[in-house]
Amino acid sequence: MKILLFGATGMVGQGVLTECLKAKDVTHIVAVGRTAPPQQDPRLHTLQVPDMALADLSSLSDFDACFYCLGASSSGKTEAEYTALMHDLPLSVARKLKDANPHLTFVFITGAGSDLNSDTMWKRVLGMAEHDIQALGLHRFFAFRPGIIQPLGGIRSKQGNYQLFYTLMKPFFPLVRTLFPNHILTTALVGQAMLNATRQGFPRPVLEIRDIRTLADHRP
Repeated sequence: MKILLFGATGMVGQGVLTECLKAKDVTHIVAVGRTAPPQQDPRLHTLQVPDMALADLSSLSDFDACFYCLGASSSGKTEAEYTALMHDLPLSVARKLKDANPHLTFVFITGAGSDLNSDTMWKRVLGMAEHDIQALGLHRFFAFRPGIIQPLGGIRSKQGNYQLFYTLMKPFFPLVRTLFPNHILTTALVGQAMLNATRQGFPRPVLEIRDIRTLADHRP
């Protein structure tokens, strides 16, 4: 499989990249972003773009999947600012990739509770993004709606308040996963589910936490 990965240096993207590098059927990975990921592998290549909104993606063709892991917190942002980051940008990327990648599986990380008709700003924006990207008519589109994602393997969040939460919660994550398995995921499970979505698809375009876990657990 040939994989495009947006946001490979973020918390979720690092976990997805780790799983891609573990997968024997992944033959080529292009990480697209402002900075290159620290991992090194003959299959891993980097396309550095200083401004994602203006990125020329015309050279990216015949990929099997695009894992869109770029995310942003809505805290302190107006609806217009958040819409530009979490609706307009992923929609633009998907539109640019569509014609040159006819067999593309586009997987987009949104969030639990995303809803086009919600009164909550971030839920409404992400729901609108899900709807509009799906409407492009890509070969396959999946919106992943995770809740809490536990970083594994030394992965850290770039956002200080989130990292503080993960640090404080680390001793309790095993118990939380046991008691509430459908409320928490790990970076590894998200990456495994994305790969399986590309390999085999899924009956529904929108995957909640339980669906992501089920898909991750499938062994090809």
